[in-house]
Amino acid sequence: MKKQILFLLVAVLAGSACATAKKPLVNRVLTAQEQAALTPDQVIAILDEGNERFVAGTVTSRDHSAQVRLAAEGQFPKAVVLSCLDSRVPVEDVFDRGIGDIFVARVAGNFENTDILGSMEFGTKVAGAKVILVMGHKDCGAVKATIDGAELGNITAMLENIKPAVEAVPGFDGARISSNAEFLHAVERANVSETVQRIRERSPILRDMESAGQIKIVGALYDMGTGRVELLD
Repeated sequence: MKKQILFLLVAVLAGSACATAKKPLVNRVLTAQEQAALTPDQVIAILDEGNERFVAGTVTSRDHSAQVRLAAEGQFPKAVVLSCLDSRVPVEDVFDRGIGDIFVARVAGNFENTDILGSMEFGTKVAGAKVILVMGHKDCGAVKATIDGAELGNITAMLENIKPAVEAVPGFDGARISSNAEFLHAVERANVSETVQRIRERSPILRDMESAGQIKIVGALYDMGTGRVELLD
């Protein structure tokens, strides 16, 4: 009987400790003053550190309900992330960010267009974000479809935006097909770099802000197998 009581007591104490350990945190939503004090390099470091936690499986436990209420009256995000539509790329989770932390734009193939450029201008010039991050990913279906010349409805026109990346990998020593993993990876990287360059070319606002050191426009590639984000030069 005494053993049974002792066992129950230990179980209750263990459950209590476990509940305490798993209690979600309520991260403070960034204020306008705190956002203004951040530099682009600091924001990049914050995103990198968050990705390290994601890879290690030590992401922050957040009380999203509380954060929704805290962020309801305003937003002062750190960055704008342009990601692929792919459902296997959970942008906020990848960088261990919460509600109000980052703007996220999505389109298959993570390319820019007028609407996305305008959104980036709003996110930085108006809302104060310090970094624009174009994040492609390995094994991208949109890039594969572009390489293979897929045609279907509006997808055909959409893939035209990715074709410059295929053309940006000339003289490749190997088959220029999507099943060639080495070529596919080269095009995925080129697609990110081409998008970063076109953002600068097509948006004088963003180009001038970067020249003034107010923002940085950078590219990255996400590895779905490891969860790691590689920043590209």
